[in-house]
Amino acid sequence: MIINRFIAISILNILMIFMACSPAKKLAEPPLVATNTPVKPVLQSVAESKEDEFMLNLFKTQPGLFDNILANRKDLNVQVIYTQIDREADGSAKFTQHSFNKNSDRYFYPASTVKFPVALLALQKLNELKIAGLDRNTTMITETGFSGQVATFNDPNTADGRPTIAQYIKQILLVSDNDAFNRLYEFLGQEYINKELHKKGYNNIQILHRLNIFLTEQENCTSNPVRFFDINNNVVYQQPLQVNRQTYSKRNDLLGTGYYGAGRLINQPMDFSKKNRMGLQDFNDILISVIFPEKVKASQRFNITEEDRKFIMQYMSEYPKESKYPSYDNHDAYVKMILFGSEKGAAPPAIRIFNKTGTAYGQLTESAYIVDYDKKIEFIVSATIDCNTDKIYNDDKYAYDSIGYPFLKNLGKLLYHHELNRVRKIKPDLSSVKFTYDK
Repeated sequence: MIINRFIAISILNILMIFMACSPAKKLAEPPLVATNTPVKPVLQSVAESKEDEFMLNLFKTQPGLFDNILANRKDLNVQVIYTQIDREADGSAKFTQHSFNKNSDRYFYPASTVKFPVALLALQKLNELKIAGLDRNTTMITETGFSGQVATFNDPNTADGRPTIAQYIKQILLVSDNDAFNRLYEFLGQEYINKELHKKGYNNIQILHRLNIFLTEQENCTSNPVRFFDINNNVVYQQPLQVNRQTYSKRNDLLGTGYYGAGRLINQPMDFSKKNRMGLQDFNDILISVIFPEKVKASQRFNITEEDRKFIMQYMSEYPKESKYPSYDNHDAYVKMILFGSEKGAAPPAIRIFNKTGTAYGQLTESAYIVDYDKKIEFIVSATIDCNTDKIYNDDKYAYDSIGYPFLKNLGKLLYHHELNRVRKIKPDLSSVKFTYDK
């Protein structure tokens, strides 16, 4: 999606705009797979375990689907966190977590997954500013003040053309829009993003750059000035250009055996040390902090209102075709790979996936809370897999279709059918995670 930017435009004309509209075969119900073999969890600390016997045994019930993954787990850097959810008599959730090949020391490029905490931080910052008339629906104008910056005065994908925090978050959650992320990155500033995540205990996360645009370190440290306007074009809040002068722990994140740069092959590992970093456990825990805020320490939660939390959950689970503004014709599973892979069509109506994905440099990553309202099942799964089988970056030869998408689809189905067969004393009441969508 392209957001028009007009620099030479008066502020009085900011709110004038147009928008576009769009259209939906049907995704099959996850086919039944034989998972009747009972798998008993191993009594060990999930936090300390690099490999969980439970998940290993579960994979082995479907050798045709997972033997290649098991045999190449190191090269593929496959990591999985699976959280079983049981309900107590009072409805509260009890977690049992299992992992496979989880290793916080092995770097993978997080791609668009970093958009999720940044969206949460944008709502948090608005909440903490406590300014009358300033909320996620207030018009936000992004201006320029340094090299590499672009201005955004309007958004043609909204009903009235106004760019807002709410609209950017919708675009991030519905189709993983890069420009929308960049506008939130600029509103927050690099320093605020990292300081707040580290305060919440996510010390290994580093979000250091915008997405889908090449900028220098200094340009990524520098954030655009922004202004917010009310419906009468009065300035509600303005924020000057920000420069992050903080330094972060040095890293040595080298991947692969070569990469293409300046039009030629460079036969040495590609250095990701100055790129974004977010491990799977942190990503998983951030998702849990939104879906089940009571299950994490208060210090780990984002300072957002309950209304904001429901807003996030609605658009995490809304399919692109259900959105009015922006209007999309993307298929239901466009950014929902766990359970559906690269399938196109309409998803089963009883199933909803509350998730965020990331895809870049051959890496596929997703964290998802999956529910089936009819079957009364719920579970959380976070997974990542490296599809760069030739270990050369920037050659556009990534095995997403042959390895990545099938793995995430099969993983989702394996866990879904395990949950179908799993005995629960108390079935969950899922009414609190049922939403009315835009259309």
